[in-house]
Amino acid sequence: MGLSVAEVQAREERVPSLVERLTSAMAMGSQEWMSPIADAKRPTDEQLIEVTKHIIEEAILRGPLVVVGRGTWEMLAEREDTLHVFCYAPRKALIARTMKREGIGAEEAARLVDETNKQRDQWVRLHWERDRRALENYDLSVNTERLGIEGSAQLIVSAAKSRFKL
Repeated sequence: MGLSVAEVQAREERVPSLVERLTSAMAMGSQEWMSPIADAKRPTDEQLIEVTKHIIEEAILRGPLVVVGRGTWEMLAEREDTLHVFCYAPRKALIARTMKREGIGAEEAARLVDETNKQRDQWVRLHWERDRRALENYDLSVNTERLGIEGSAQLIVSAAKSRFKL
């Protein structure tokens, strides 16, 4: 789609701002005065989702894979050969991890954690009309604070081996 990795990362699981939605609507509606915007028009979220789905389906044909986020539990909901896992941690743990990973203070980390979770929640509601945290979306939910990242990964691998009789 001609997007850089940074552009995709900036848009992942994030609801477009009002300005982005208005610009997109105007670019589609009036070619005369908006032609520079229309020429530089980025793909819609729906187009990105569709491309992501095709890429994931192609990757599945090559063999087992792990996909994190991107609404794949919805994209692959009808497949029997999946294991949908929700990894979570209490807010306090997420803030501490963010502080360490990003090298920022507690206040900025709290803002980042809250904004990221808000954007993810809105993204799923907007595109799939579901609650991303709803238990019925997942086969397994893992508390990464309690088990740690390594312990969580081991549990998920064990669940996958059991589920797929590996």
